[in-house]
Amino acid sequence: METDSTTLNVLRLLAVSPRLSQREVASTVGVSVGKVNYCLRALICKGLVKAKNYRKSSNRLAYLYLLTPAGVAAKADLTRRFLARKVKEYEALRQEIEELKSESEFLSDAE
Repeated sequence: METDSTTLNVLRLLAVSPRLSQREVASTVGVSVGKVNYCLRALICKGLVKAKNYRKSSNRLAYLYLLTPAGVAAKADLTRRFLARKVKEYEALRQEIEELKSESEFLSDAE
């Protein structure tokens, strides 16, 4: 589940900022550079992200990470699943709050 969240965050970030370094992605997402590297390699292997080297860059390690059409579709699917999970969590939390309020009112009336 955390991997889905990390993957979604990486895809969302790269969709708007494809020129970020892995270190910058890691810092923004809040995970290690190694985790970002692992995630990007998996996304590239699955054909969801394409890495292009800057040919004219003085830094030969600079890459442009582009979402492929399959990557855009995967991002949309992950977003839908993430949203559904968060709505479910919200509803459970809302119900728990209502129960605690009722319990609190019952205890206040008993005193």
